[in-house]
Amino acid sequence: MNDELERAAQNLQIPARISAAARDVLAQIAPAWRAREATGLAVSAKVIAAFARANIDDSHLAGSTGYAYHDRGREAYEALLADVLDAPAALARLQFVSGTHAIVAALTALLPPGAKLCSISGPPYDTLRMAIEDHPSGLARAGGVSYFEAAWTSGRAPSEQDVNDALRRAPDVVFIQRSRGYAARPSLSVDQIGALIAIAREHAPGATIVVDNCYGELVEVREPTAVGADVIIGSLIKNPGGGLATTGAYIAGRSDLVARIADRVFAPGLGGAAGPTLDTPRWFFAGLHRAPHAVMESLKTLDFAAALFASLGFQVDPQPGAPRTDIIQAIALRDPKRIEGFTRGLQRLLPVNARATPQPGPVPGYDEPVIMAGGAFISGATLELSCDAPLREPYEVYLQGGLDSAHGILATMSAAAGALA
Repeated sequence: MNDELERAAQNLQIPARISAAARDVLAQIAPAWRAREATGLAVSAKVIAAFARANIDDSHLAGSTGYAYHDRGREAYEALLADVLDAPAALARLQFVSGTHAIVAALTALLPPGAKLCSISGPPYDTLRMAIEDHPSGLARAGGVSYFEAAWTSGRAPSEQDVNDALRRAPDVVFIQRSRGYAARPSLSVDQIGALIAIAREHAPGATIVVDNCYGELVEVREPTAVGADVIIGSLIKNPGGGLATTGAYIAGRSDLVARIADRVFAPGLGGAAGPTLDTPRWFFAGLHRAPHAVMESLKTLDFAAALFASLGFQVDPQPGAPRTDIIQAIALRDPKRIEGFTRGLQRLLPVNARATPQPGPVPGYDEPVIMAGGAFISGATLELSCDAPLREPYEVYLQGGLDSAHGILATMSAAAGALA
């Protein structure tokens, strides 16, 4: 493979220093890749078994229009997705435009005016924080919801004391964010989420526990619903879409809560009975079937990126070969110019808009300028290789996804060349 890598690097005008480092780290991460493949096989077996139970046929692949009552494909897909996600029920709709949209819809349904919401995984990601408390139309300011959060003072997970202190205020909904977002803290494993849920059950036994599952689906064999979460929420153009789902998000969990949220999203009494699928069912089903392999390829790409940038002297999180709980790799470049070089180096080897030049700019939901590299076939589908970085201390870039590890290796090498130019 070394000769092929060298030729590819020359053809793509990647400096010899980078290709030499890449050769070395590919050998180093071979055990990590074997571990990713073993987990990927276990997750694939779970999804394949769920498909076998679902008995999907050609009629389920046709879409619907109008009100879409009695859409067999939609009903079958939601039952299948619930099975894969260890949940009794799921609401998976293209009418949700993002994971954030689905999270806000769920929290709105679960939090009447005067209710209390507590995040026990520290501050949520920027866009959601704005929707909860910073925007005039947010849950706290317009919805009459009391919002507070557990401090994340240090370590790989929130301390039990910090969580206990927050839970003493008796929240009605406890929120946990699985992924790191743009925070300088690690993502949470399913076991860590389970430990947080156990604390919440002890100190706030009446609370509904909601987990933002974005970026984490199918990375591990179990999902947070298997360790006690009442509701989990995520985007269909991330992990569970397998690179094929064209839009949408899901809410999965307890049947009564999913029905309550559906009543709020559509109309009381109507619930999940309506919602056209247009031409999406084929791609939803196919994407979910492909998703375990796509996620595995993403994790292998991120193992390579972590090892390459660590070898070049940068701090990375997770470390090469370390356990992973989502499809995001943080790389501390410590310099906005290096971040710009990284994004431009990555962009030139993305399949769509390769000639674009990423520039920092305003993004809804963020206070600082954000720079991104993205060239996905599905707009915003971060299971496809992309990166973004808010231009603020500590100047970290977040590399996401990668449907194909061969493409991921070469594009990451180009990003490294850009960062060091």
